[in-house]
Amino acid sequence: MENIYSMKFAEHIKTANNSLTTINLRNMKTILILLLLAFSVVAKSQTAIDYFLKGNSKQIVEDYRGAIIDYNKAIELDPKGSFAYNNRGNAKAKLKDYRGALEDYNKAIEIDPNSKNSAYFARGNAKFFLEDYRGAIIDFSKAIELNSLNSLDAYYNRGNAKSFLKDFRGAIEDFSKAILINSKDGRAYICRGLAKINLGQKDGGCLDLSKAGELGSKEAYEFIQNYCQ
Repeated sequence: MENIYSMKFAEHIKTANNSLTTINLRNMKTILILLLLAFSVVAKSQTAIDYFLKGNSKQIVEDYRGAIIDYNKAIELDPKGSFAYNNRGNAKAKLKDYRGALEDYNKAIEIDPNSKNSAYFARGNAKFFLEDYRGAIIDFSKAIELNSLNSLDAYYNRGNAKSFLKDFRGAIEDFSKAILINSKDGRAYICRGLAKINLGQKDGGCLDLSKAGELGSKEAYEFIQNYCQ
């Protein structure tokens, strides 16, 4: 059987991944507290934080070019602010400048290699889009190891990367872990179902697709029509 991940669903996976590169605004309060610790000089960091927040506001309204300008200013005022590099990378990723994003994530990690922010996860996404699936797996694994804010999505995306490398058993393990964290995530059921079908486990795969459909996924029923009849 042709690897299903090389066909239509590849576009669905990449769209899902791209939607995850923007900072989780529900965690903004936590990040702002971390920012107060991360910026090096109080008087200077306040101005850097102002530009950082302006950049975040522009990302919310999808003004990614404007956000990059503000992050540039934040970095100019405080070159040790890892969050500004991280979010500038997010903005570049939204503009599909994945190589530019990769450079920013590298810098964020260089400044704070053990941070639980989204830098490893986001860098894994950038590598995924650049088809460096093995490199992406390493970064998603690091995000999981650090118990980052993105651990659920790191399992999900690591499973996707393994699927593109045809490591379907490894992918199933990751999707199963994602489901344990959030049993209402239809994406993980779809991906696990497709991985099982690629291994010839049609019954189990189709059950996963059916579960995804129950959870509201329209794509699940397309795959059921194509692979479960």
